[in-house]
Amino acid sequence: MKNTMSYRGYIGSVEFSEEDGIFFGTVQGIRSLISYEGTNAKELVEEFHGAVDEYMEACAKDGREPEAAYKGSLNIRIGSDLHRRAAVFALEHAQTLNRFIADAVRDKLERAE
Repeated sequence: MKNTMSYRGYIGSVEFSEEDGIFFGTVQGIRSLISYEGTNAKELVEEFHGAVDEYMEACAKDGREPEAAYKGSLNIRIGSDLHRRAAVFALEHAQTLNRFIADAVRDKLERAE
């Protein structure tokens, strides 16, 4: 079971409120808040697609570029000791810290698949 869905390059979360009896979510990986909800899975998917389409239309109408999801840069907090250890390891292996972290994340994801 997945708790995400994808449409037009955007990833949407899937959550459920037992109290309200609805499914809901937001588009992930962008600063703009795009939310949607539905009473069942089919409706949630339709509302997600509609919300993304409306966002794209609003951007076109306003003459602005839609935000690209997951642009490739991120800030992380890993603690000073782990930061130092990673930086030293990368340096000792003639890598940048960015390359070391990207390789570590790629390795972890490939092992999980």
